[in-house]
Amino acid sequence: MIDILSAPTIADIKAAHQVIKPYAHCTPVLTSSIVNDRTEASVFFKCENLQKVGAFKFRGACNAVLTLPEQEAKKGVGTHSSGNHAQALALAAKIRGIKAYVVMPENAPKVKVAAVKNYGAEVTFCEASLEARESTLADVIMQTGATPVHPYNDARIIAGQGTSALELLEEHPDLNVIMPPVGGGGLLSGTALAAKSINPDIQIIGAEPEEADDAFRSFKSGKLEPVYSTKTIADGLRTSLGELPFGIIKKHVDDILTVSEEDIISAMRFIWERMNIIIEPSCAVPVAALFNNKERFKGHRVGIIITGGNVDLNNLPW
Repeated sequence: MIDILSAPTIADIKAAHQVIKPYAHCTPVLTSSIVNDRTEASVFFKCENLQKVGAFKFRGACNAVLTLPEQEAKKGVGTHSSGNHAQALALAAKIRGIKAYVVMPENAPKVKVAAVKNYGAEVTFCEASLEARESTLADVIMQTGATPVHPYNDARIIAGQGTSALELLEEHPDLNVIMPPVGGGGLLSGTALAAKSINPDIQIIGAEPEEADDAFRSFKSGKLEPVYSTKTIADGLRTSLGELPFGIIKKHVDDILTVSEEDIISAMRFIWERMNIIIEPSCAVPVAALFNNKERFKGHRVGIIITGGNVDLNNLPW
C-alpha cells in the first residue's frame, strides 16, 4: 500500500493508471498551426478539460478513493477545494458508492459548486482563506469520521495526476518540454516524476500567476514560502504549495515561470477563439508563459497540460 506522505514512484503512477483506466478518459492531444506559428515551436495540448468532471483532478481523486481500504471508505471521504478537486472527489465517491463531504470557500465559482452538489456531495461553505478551509474541514471530519483526501499533499493524488503525463509521452515520446500550471503542486510534481522517469532529459517547467507566486518564490529560495496574495483570476491556482509536492518539485522540476493577469486573460481568449476549446483561466497560465518566452521555446516540442474547462459562463473575464 502506498505511503501517502512519501513521494510516489513511477511504479505507483503506472499502478494508478491501471486503477483509474476503467473510469477516466484517455484525453486527446490537440495541436494548432496558429499556436505553432505564433510560438515557432511544436505545441501539443493534453486536453484534460475533456476529462470527467472537466479537469485532470479526477485522475488523482479516483486513484485515492478507489484504493482506500474498505474500513476507511465506508465512513466516506472529505476534502476542501475551490472546485475541481471537489467535483473529482464527489464523482469518485459516487462511483465507489460512499459519501463525500466537501468544504468550499464562499467565493468558489457557482458552476463548480453546482457540479459538486450534482455528484451527490455534501457541501459546507467557509471563508475564503486556507485557515478557514482547514479548520472547517477538521470540524467536518470530527463529526463524520470521514477520511480526509488532501487536494495535493497526498501520494495517491500525485500518482493519479502523473498519469496524464504518462499518456502524453506514450503518444508523443519525443517532447523536449512539458509545462503544467502549479497551485498546490500535485500536477506539477506528478508530471515531473512520470516524465523524468521516462526521459531524464525532458524539461519540466511550472507556470504560475504573478498574483499567487508562492511556488515560484519557494522554488527560487529552496524553502516553502508563504502565500502573500491569491488575487488571481486563475481560481484553481489560489492555493498554497504543498510540502510533499514541493520536495518532488525541488528535485525534478527545471524552472517555474510567472505571468500577469492580463497575459492569462489574453492567452485564455486566444485559445477559445483559435482552437475552439473552452479552457479555464488556470490552464491559460502555461499558454501565457509559452507566448511570453518565445525565444526560450523556439524550435522545441512542448507539451502543455490543459488542466480544466470549468468556467462560469456568466462571469467571463472579457
